[in-house]
Amino acid sequence: MVNFTLNAQAVEIDVAEDTPLLWVLRDKLGLTGTKFGCGIAQCGACTVHVDGQARRSCVTPVSSLEGSDVTTIEGLAASAGLDEGALHPVQSAWIEAQAPQCGYCQSGQIMQAAALLSESPEPTDEEINAGMAGNLCRCMAYVRIRKAIKIAAASQSEGTK
Repeated sequence: MVNFTLNAQAVEIDVAEDTPLLWVLRDKLGLTGTKFGCGIAQCGACTVHVDGQARRSCVTPVSSLEGSDVTTIEGLAASAGLDEGALHPVQSAWIEAQAPQCGYCQSGQIMQAAALLSESPEPTDEEINAGMAGNLCRCMAYVRIRKAIKIAAASQSEGTK
């Protein structure tokens, strides 16, 4: 048994210790917002937050999560203290910038961007490039993704003034 918090809810899961978090989320808990991309932590489609840090769920054994706080795309807004049904500033910015094309990688992109902005609230282009480098988009929506990150940064900056 592994016990952790998932999107502010206590979870106790009984699976093999080496089961990747991705498959626990999708197959055992029904949270399909986190996507399978490569299975080797190289594309970022499966990015979630573990104790506030971006982590690739496809290579994170569930046994390593004992006592951890895990946030998925489904719980991102709530993790920021927003009301149910509200969007996280990064999610709102993604819509405003029309960032996604096919959308497959976008939940991982959003989770990585939210982690980036929590560490660097007003990132430069270089910081965005470095912070997002491990998240691949086969539609090549990188310009719109960068624009969305800047919109989210500005929105969060305005919200703290």
